Amino acid sequence: MTDFQFMQKAQPTVALFVSDLHLQASLPRTTAAFLAFLQTHAARTQQLYLLGDIFEYWAGDDDLATPYNQQIADAIQAVHKQGVAIFWIAGNRDFLVGQGFADAAGLVLLDDPHVITLAGRTIALAHGDAQCTDDHAYMAFRAQVRQPAYQQQFLAMPLAQRKAIIEGIRKNSQDANQNKTVEIMDVNAGAIDQLFAQTGTRVLIHGHTHRPALHHLGDGEAQRLRYVLPDWEYDVETPRGGWISLTADGVLHRHGADGAEIG
Repeated sequence: MTDFQFMQKAQPTVALFVSDLHLQASLPRTTAAFLAFLQTHAARTQQLYLLGDIFEYWAGDDDLATPYNQQIADAIQAVHKQGVAIFWIAGNRDFLVGQGFADAAGLVLLDDPHVITLAGRTIALAHGDAQCTDDHAYMAFRAQVRQPAYQQQFLAMPLAQRKAIIEGIRKNSQDANQNKTVEIMDVNAGAIDQLFAQTGTRVLIHGHTHRPALHHLGDGEAQRLRYVLPDWEYDVETPRGGWISLTADGVLHRHGADGAEIG
């Protein structure tokens, strides 16, 4: 190995980005994979960004009384106590996460989108659902449930009632998605252009679509990069998962379910 290769390999990780774990007690292997990720990779970085749908659903911060949810909050908090700054952008499944959970997990809630500057790179972060503008039914639903008045009314209901409503919404969503094309459920190119213009960035990291990839948009100095995070599912024969890392030299790296870098 040359000195240059060693220096490249030795670059410390300054940030990790992950989304769409859809954590739930019924998926023990996926849960175990996330806990292992926190204890190893996340504990060795400076900043960790959780970009939405970390939970399969979130009915309100009073659901922290559920042992499984408390376990996840405690595991994230343990990483924070090791000196890692942790940030959260809401997804379409866990947008009801509030300050109560943030305090319990030791993390900071961010708006969507959010722009960071690290290791000499300026990067826009988003969950990605707001850019799926071709899915008109979902966009109408999103506009309704993101209203503060709607959320206040919903959170005033008993927890058991909220969970029952969410379960019904999830089932209806699954049924509706069977009749939607992949293109409709993917991000809209115009919405992505608008997001780049809004944030003034040339690099975007998002999740939501479960279609991990690196998209090169444009050419030359005008080129923009769109990184799409994978969803996680380890309770199947062929596990899915992974994350993106940013090293101190300003390079973004894509990692698969086993942690190995994807070329």
